[in-house]
Amino acid sequence: MPKLSATEAFVHPGCQIVNSTFGAYCEVGEGSRVLNSDFGDYAYCDRMADIANTSVGKFSNIAAMTRIGPTDHPFTHAAQHHFLYRSSYYWEDAVDDPAFFAARAARRSTLGPDCWIGHGAIIKPEVAIGAGAIVASGAVVTRDVAPFMIVAGCPAVPLRARFTPQVADRLLALGWWDWDHATLRRALPDFRSLPAEAFLEKYGG
Repeated sequence: MPKLSATEAFVHPGCQIVNSTFGAYCEVGEGSRVLNSDFGDYAYCDRMADIANTSVGKFSNIAAMTRIGPTDHPFTHAAQHHFLYRSSYYWEDAVDDPAFFAARAARRSTLGPDCWIGHGAIIKPEVAIGAGAIVASGAVVTRDVAPFMIVAGCPAVPLRARFTPQVADRLLALGWWDWDHATLRRALPDFRSLPAEAFLEKYGG
């Protein structure tokens, strides 16, 4: 089992990490690719996740074989093949298209704190997943997801909220994901044993 660190992400073998940063206690599963992204504290992805141009919130739970922020081809042009923008692959006298890559990188996805992205889910560019939301396995998310909402399907649609609006608002106000490491440790028994409403009563949310 990996021993996670406050100072360096635990990156399993076979990963490709490009222009990305990681907070404390982060983990990147075997064979994953993370491009132009940032992971908040405690966020992790399981094996073979493919994440691009994404801000990953604290405590985000990303399952295996997910695709977050997949980039588009230039489908409004006469051709949509790589040769349009990866031109140097095909001709010695042609350069790649920097404007195309810059536009891709600017279309960022956002994962809120403590969201759960299920196995094989796809989250399109410029989509925001709210705090504590759940994206079901195999879902294709094309629109923003509200905090603490469960979505499923292709395209993903809301199934139900995890909590009542009152409890959801109190959890957002409490913001336990911003607690320091020592406070989280002290509260660990209550995280494990108390339902959300009782936890809020104890911790003043």
